[in-house]
Formats: sequence, structure tokens, C-alpha cells
Amino acid sequence: MNLTVIPLTGKKKDGKFCFFEELKKILQCNKFTIKNGDVLVISSKFISNSQGRILEINNSKVCNKAKEIAKKFNSNEKFMEIVFRESDNILGGVAGFAMSTTNGILAPNAGIDKSNSKGTKIILYPNEPYKFAEELKRKIFLELNLHVGVIIVDSRLMPARIGTTGVAIACAGIEPTKDLRGEKDLDGNPLKVTFQATADNLASIANHEMGEGSDLHPIAIVRDSSCNLTNRKIVPKEMIIPYEQCVYIRSFSD
Repeated sequence: MNLTVIPLTGKKKDGKFCFFEELKKILQCNKFTIKNGDVLVISSKFISNSQGRILEINNSKVCNKAKEIAKKFNSNEKFMEIVFRESDNILGGVAGFAMSTTNGILAPNAGIDKSNSKGTKIILYPNEPYKFAEELKRKIFLELNLHVGVIIVDSRLMPARIGTTGVAIACAGIEPTKDLRGEKDLDGNPLKVTFQATADNLASIANHEMGEGSDLHPIAIVRDSSCNLTNRKIVPKEMIIPYEQCVYIRSFSD
């Protein structure tokens, strides 16, 4: 069977809502039925909306560290306060952008989105995305008796490339990577360091169909992906490479 991606049309949501109930409505409106082995790829912003992770910038109380960051990167102090709070680490930056890590994802301004909100409101990354994905996977099994994978996707920039691609900021129910070390390449040479980023690859495929801008496809179903389903709980460190092993971070920090 060939891999297929089915984008599902939803409605623009403002404010907190029950994600699982909205998922059932979207499936019904699209006349679509989930099957065993499907992978649900869900927009991180849609999940953030369901959790009420929308903030008013002007309500932020700015600490001294955020003021330093804002001055260094020529940015709004109140906005940088939120970036600082949402970041695990701030590694550098340029005017208007602090390059930071959040839940192991390297992204400008902690992945905070200004484009899909109104006025001075911003959308944060989902709260505890791995826990959310795991709970959704379990709920689908308990209520629908289906074994599925769940990926939470966001758009990201790639170094020295124009445009965005998808990245899995969390997943559940699938093995996030495939270890190819020890397997042979086309010339029969053993692979020494290669891992296939399964969750990120599926996130990118689905993100292409979900679209950007005004597209209202908050969920896509990846079918016949041949990925390995699992019942074990996925933890963030399985998708994160330590800084000292990352060629990008090592190069820029030397």
C-alpha cells in the first residue's frame, strides 16, 4: 500500500475548547473514519488554542533578564519576557529574534506565534506536548478501540534554506526514530551514525498537505506509513540530540 495523507478541514477556534470532542466533530464533518495504524498529525497551534495558551503581550511583567535580552536583540521587552519564560535555553539571536530551545526544539522566539492571533495576542507552544499526545492516543484506544500514532506538528525554518517545513514537537504511539546504524549502504558499507527521523519526516509530509496561512486543515491523517507503532510512552530525549553532538550548535558556539 502507498502512503497517503488526508487533510481534514476544521473551523477556526478562538478560546479554550475540548480537543477530543472537536476531533470527533471534525471527523464527522469530513465524513472520515480513523483506522488502526493511522497516524494523526495535529497542528500545535490548534492544540494550544484548545489549552487556552493564548496570551496578551501587554499583560507581561518584565524581569531584568528579559530586558537584557530585548536590548541585545532589539526587540519588545514584554514579548521577550514571554520568550524568556517559555525557553529552556537561549543560545543567541539576531534583531527581533532570540534563538531558543523549548522541549528540545530549536526555534526563534521559543516557537511563539504572532501570525495566527489577533492584535497583541500571541500563541504559545502546547503545554506538556508529550503528555497531551500520549493521553490522546490512549483516549482514542479506549473510546474507539483503535491503535494509532499521534504527532504534534509545527512549522520550522531550516538553516540556510528558504521556507518552512514541518517538525514533530512531540509524538505518541509510534517509534520516533529508526536506528540504521550497522545496516549497509548501496556500496555495502556499514552506516555508522545514521538515524531516520520518522516522526519529523511524517510531520513534514503532513504539514505540506495541511498548508500554511489561511488553510483550515488543523489535522491530517497519514495512512499506510509503515512506521512502527508502539504502546510504550515516548519521552523527549528520544528525539533530542545533546548540544555537544549537534554539528550546528557546536559549529556556531566554537
